[in-house]
Amino acid sequence: MTNLLEGKTLLVTGASAGIGRAAAIGAARHGADVGINYSRDDAGAEAVIAEIESLGRRAIAVKGDVSDPATAQDFIARSTAELGKVDIFVNNAGICPFHAFLDMPVETVDRTMRVNLHGAYYMVQAAARQMVEQGHGGAIIAVSSISALVGGEFQTHYTPTKAGVHSLMQSAAIALGKHGIRCNSLLPGTILTDINKDDLADQDKRDRMTARIPLGRLGDPEDMVGPIVFLASDMANYVTGAALLVDGGAFVNLQ
Repeated sequence: MTNLLEGKTLLVTGASAGIGRAAAIGAARHGADVGINYSRDDAGAEAVIAEIESLGRRAIAVKGDVSDPATAQDFIARSTAELGKVDIFVNNAGICPFHAFLDMPVETVDRTMRVNLHGAYYMVQAAARQMVEQGHGGAIIAVSSISALVGGEFQTHYTPTKAGVHSLMQSAAIALGKHGIRCNSLLPGTILTDINKDDLADQDKRDRMTARIPLGRLGDPEDMVGPIVFLASDMANYVTGAALLVDGGAFVNLQ
């Protein structure tokens, strides 16, 4: 199936690389115009925009740190001015600076909370306000994590934020249902991106992680595109408040 998002406009945060990049380009391949947020990588963002435009779709890149609430207002306003509307919003931006629990720096905890959870809150809120003003509903998708459901020794600051993002989608689904806005979570497993590049440089750990995945491999950012497009499309018109694991079966492999 192609062009599931024909005539739609999709915005995605953290989209100069990784899952956000894959989502932006994948949405364009399915017919959407795309706005991307990114924080630092100018060259990466420019490359994403160029690829989207090569597919015949309109695109805009807006630089900004999602931990600043003003970034959300700026991203939604500038994207709407350029692309005309917001039909789909994908909250993807996140960080995970791995660190032991007992000597976790306060700054690391605070930064992770501000980016992953506070950033999601204000971005989703800004997108929802725009959708309500437009009056024709919409879809909001948050990239949570399998870490919303399981623990991690070096992720005590990260896992609560991903559980919070999932919880945000559940509550937003209730708050926004009367406006025709659907809110759902994606819970990826280990996807090969910059967020875990250093951690998975340890080949033994990488092999152990791969061995416990029933499908026999770690995930790629492109593995997230189909689930995102599905939840964004009219095929998921009666899906809200849901969570979809995209983990190759890792979560259920307990024996």
